[in-house]
Formats: sequence, C-alpha cells, structure tokens
Amino acid sequence: MAKKTHTYAESGVDVDANAAMVGRIRSAVRRTYGPRVIDAYGGFAGLFRLDYDERLFQRNYREPVLVVCTDGVGTKILVAIASRNLRTVGIDLVAMSVNDLLTVGAEPLLFCDYIAIDKLEPERVAELVEGVADGCTESGAYLAGGETAEMPDLYRKGDFDLAGFAVGVAERRRIINGRRLIRPGDVVVGMASSGLHSNGYSLVRKLVFDVAGLKITDHVDALGCTVGQELLRPTRIYARAVVGLLAKYPVKRVVRGMANITGGGLPENLPRILPDDCAMVLKRDTWPVPAVFDFLQEIGVADDEMFRVFNMGIGYAFVVRPTFAHAVVRHLAKLGERAYIIGHVKRGKGTVEIR
Repeated sequence: MAKKTHTYAESGVDVDANAAMVGRIRSAVRRTYGPRVIDAYGGFAGLFRLDYDERLFQRNYREPVLVVCTDGVGTKILVAIASRNLRTVGIDLVAMSVNDLLTVGAEPLLFCDYIAIDKLEPERVAELVEGVADGCTESGAYLAGGETAEMPDLYRKGDFDLAGFAVGVAERRRIINGRRLIRPGDVVVGMASSGLHSNGYSLVRKLVFDVAGLKITDHVDALGCTVGQELLRPTRIYARAVVGLLAKYPVKRVVRGMANITGGGLPENLPRILPDDCAMVLKRDTWPVPAVFDFLQEIGVADDEMFRVFNMGIGYAFVVRPTFAHAVVRHLAKLGERAYIIGHVKRGKGTVEIR
C-alpha cells in the first residue's frame, strides 16, 4: 500500500502565493532606491553603500555611527483590519522607528519589515508593503528587504501583525545627546502631530467602540470625517524637517536635544533627554490641540491621563538655544511643518510641568 504524501498547502501555507506577492511588490520596493543602493531584489539580503564617491552624489562620513531602532504599530492594526484599509499602517510602521532614530541627529538609510499573517493573500500583503514604501519614500530610506510569515495556526483568520526596524547614520561629532547639551534657559519647540499617531489605541478602541458605541463607518461631526478615517490617519514622519533643520546649522550647536513624542506623551518622553539637574515647563495654550483629543476626552478620560497616553498635538520636540528659537520655527515652516515655541528649560530634577 502506497504511503500517503502531504503538501505544505494542506497545512495552510501557500508557497505559490508568496511568489506572486514578491512579484506584486517589486515596483513598490524599487521606488525607494537611491544612488547608494546596489540592486539585489529577490535575493537574501539588501545591499547599501554607506559612502559613495560619484562626483554628483558624493557623500562620505569621517566617523560614521550606525543608529538602529525597531518598533511595531500596536493595536492600531485592529482598526485597519476592521476598516479593510491596510495601506496607512505601513506608513505608521516606518514612522515609529524612523522618528526615533532622528532624535540623535541620524539620517535614515534603510528599513526592513516583518509581516506575520494568517494567510498570504498577495493583494493584502502588497497593500501593506505599498504603505511601507510610502513611508520609506517620505523618510528618504531604502526598503532593503522584509519577511512575510504565513502562520495559520498562530493567527486567526484575517489577522496579521507588523514589525520593522530602521538603520540610520550619524557623524560621531554631531550626535545630539540632550543629557549632555541641554541647559537652563533653552527653549522647547514642538512640531504638530497629525493626530493620534500610533499610540494609545487600546484605550482609543475601548472609548470609541465600547463606551461610545460607534462603528468604524460612523461620521463624527466634531472630527469632520468617519471614525475609521480619523483613527487610521498615518503617523507624521519628521525626517525631512529634522534632517533639513540640522543641515542648516552644520557648525553651530543650535539644537541641543530632540524627542519623539510617542507612548507616554510629553510628560514621559521629554525627561528622557533632560540632564539630571534640569526640568521643563510647557505652556499648554501655546499650541492647538487636534479635535480628536477633545473628542476622546469628552467620552471619558481625565486630563492628566490624556497627557500621559497621547501626544496631545505635539509629535516631535526640539530643545534649542534661546536666541535661535524663532529662527528654528520659521525654518521648520519653510520645510512644511507647523512648529510652536511651547516651553523652556529650568533648573530642576528631570520633570516636565505642563501649565
């Protein structure tokens, strides 16, 4: 009696779908290529030149330091699944790592993604990767590669998860370390967020869907859009603004510290760059708070909890020398960012006071 044979497809993994997906995402990946990329699409690893000597594009580092960050998107993915709109969370994935590596003065170089999914459907994965490519293009980073893992026994039907990491480079003598550079009297400049970004979504989903009883397709007048449109608004990527501002001051130490305002909000992220003998005072009426935060607070969140969970309208912060503060705001405006002077540094114990 012949022994019964089995296939990978019988266990729920479709090898042919993976090949189809690789073909679908080729153009998305290649639009992130720049002059430092060595094309090896479809291989086992991405290739990238740190230095290059072509006369037109010459860019060499005297003492390069690689900067690496990794992150995911969290439960915002559940909103994307419910909305059947997967593209914007790809942008979020890039933003969460790239905005972190910018804080030391690094230039984004490349990004890799990891997609874990119940069933590899080429159209769905291609939509995710298109979003990742959008984020890479906006960051100036090369989408160097990725991995898609089909695991039907681990993920329920329709579920997936995302992770990624970014690599950047900084000239060692130009690394920005707020703990060493920030002084009392320095000024805090904040750049506007696009909304919730990708933090606090476990609380957001509880408030919106459980407490308020709203559906993903419901239009909310206070927001001027549907629930899904607001909650899937992509995280703002600040790469061009940060790199552009630092390039304006190649010699002077105008920027003394930078913080990406993610989970924990202003009160928990700004202390990460403060010296032990400094504190910050922020004036909350110096920047506009997007309507989504007022909307969530009205459903039922205390004021201090709002600031501890959400960015409250400030997605990225600089600490700058006081004589340059207004010039920094003007230059960021030229780079397309809404920026505000939101506070100052004083002597203290590493705390942030919001008045």
